[in-house]
Amino acid sequence: MQHSTIAAASQSSRGGDSADSSDIRRAKKRGSYNCGRCGLPKKGHNCNIKTPISATTTPADSALSVVSVPSSAVSASRQPPSNLRRALSFDGLEDRASGLYLRLDDRAEEDSAVEADLESDLDLDVDFDSSGLPASLRWEVLRRLPPAGLLSAAKVCKGWRETARKLWRATEELKLRVPAKVHVGFVASMLQKCPGIVRLSLRMESDFDSTMLACIAFSCPNLESMEISIFDTATNRINGDELGRFVADKRNLKSLKMEGCSNLGGFVICSSSLSTLWLSDLHSLSKMVFNCPQLREISLEFSCQENDSTDLISMIQGFGRSCLKLQNIHIASMRLSHAAVLALTAAQLRGLRMLSLVLGSELTDASVAAIASSYPNLELLDLSGSGISDSGIGMICNVFPETLKRLLLALCPNVTSSGIQFATAQLPLLELMDCGMTICDPNFPDPIADGNDCESQKTSTTNLQHINQKLIIKHSRIKKLSLWGCTGLDALYLNCPDLIDLNLNSCRNLISERLLLQCPTLENVHASGCQDMLIGAIQSQVRNAFPAVDNHSPSKRLPDGSKRVRVPYLLSGESPEPDKKRRRIERLPCNVLVD
Repeated sequence: MQHSTIAAASQSSRGGDSADSSDIRRAKKRGSYNCGRCGLPKKGHNCNIKTPISATTTPADSALSVVSVPSSAVSASRQPPSNLRRALSFDGLEDRASGLYLRLDDRAEEDSAVEADLESDLDLDVDFDSSGLPASLRWEVLRRLPPAGLLSAAKVCKGWRETARKLWRATEELKLRVPAKVHVGFVASMLQKCPGIVRLSLRMESDFDSTMLACIAFSCPNLESMEISIFDTATNRINGDELGRFVADKRNLKSLKMEGCSNLGGFVICSSSLSTLWLSDLHSLSKMVFNCPQLREISLEFSCQENDSTDLISMIQGFGRSCLKLQNIHIASMRLSHAAVLALTAAQLRGLRMLSLVLGSELTDASVAAIASSYPNLELLDLSGSGISDSGIGMICNVFPETLKRLLLALCPNVTSSGIQFATAQLPLLELMDCGMTICDPNFPDPIADGNDCESQKTSTTNLQHINQKLIIKHSRIKKLSLWGCTGLDALYLNCPDLIDLNLNSCRNLISERLLLQCPTLENVHASGCQDMLIGAIQSQVRNAFPAVDNHSPSKRLPDGSKRVRVPYLLSGESPEPDKKRRRIERLPCNVLVD
């Protein structure tokens, strides 16, 4: 901020670092016609004098990775801390890029307002560079530069420097990657360049504490959304009291997402504006108080350590007292029990639409009955890692046939292929279903045993289902189906005209001769860890079974011969065209994804 202030002061005073005739050159409104390094005329001149080291971009400029993207891009481009949290927003789960962005608002109304502000603030007499480029075009060019390029462009001339300053000030969304060697002061200088930031996302690759929160609170007075993700060996040292003070001070904060919250210890969150709260890696919290009357979505992910002493029942009871507008709840904890479900049903959250209770191996069919009796309007239900059986699936089908669109039952050892088949037949609105690691062969090694997913610790030894199961699914609306790790499945028949994404990773017992895919709109099939013969069968069916669709409608020219139109046979009165003349409508190829 000090650098920008000094630069602005130097512009207003027309001062310079040298005592030569540079003052006269700066007074020219169209820039200098002489080379700034050797003094010779620029026309037809190739200067051999190298740029001084002080004029080059420092390595710190490239420490933060930022590019410009349109406002229609995904607003929460982040890798979720685990595959479980995706249940809350699965429809918006695209291929999330790891790039980080400096986003400028591209809507037409705000663009015109920014340009009008630019034209009114800049001196129109000097609003041309040496090539005569107007301010509006210069704005469009510079706004597409990364920060290192934008900082370099600001050194070209006064017009470019002023436009770069306007660009920084007009930034509303900033996503920064903070490497391990970058000091918090550099992050503060970047934030001070953008006083209008509304949405901030930090990818931390180094340890951080309350100093970072204080920096954000001071530099971003209008902050509405903050997301902090942890990578590599970085540690979040923020405690519960510091987090509570930050949320209480930011009166405009609506969304808070933070990873690595293992050091919170306990917290009290009080906010009249907060509507979305995501906290991960929680462990042994002494107290959890939520006083957020506008809270609509909460995601709490606890660590998988056995000595976690968090009282989930008291926490859930607090939802019914101070968070009555909750619509989406996601809790991932190995301490989830039937008593916690009863506390949730007693909270009477009438607006609840999405419920995700993950890793609760003590959740049974009785828990499903309690949920179904209290919340009959659920659109998403995620009970992955629970102990429900086919009877529980029957209860789900009886209560939610007209509302449920997404059902996730991964890592449920008591569910069989009959239960899955029954669910797809009785839930006509179903668009997504995840049954990964549900139909398992105990003789096969756990495909995720080498990873860090703690849910495998509960199911790898208890999954004793029968092998050689057959699954037949015929559904008119389902779009995404996941059967990853179903090693007990040897036959699969799918008739799903709207299916787009199919996950068959690690389905090692599936026989190629017993696979039938009648899914004409299929775009992606994940087949990592499958046998080569099965992969070949998948490729043959998705690429050759429906290579093209015949267009049986004949073509006929208009009376004036201007163009050909397509008319039905019964209106044309002509015999069908020969097969050789029929046009074929090509279908987009399906991708078979194999590591």
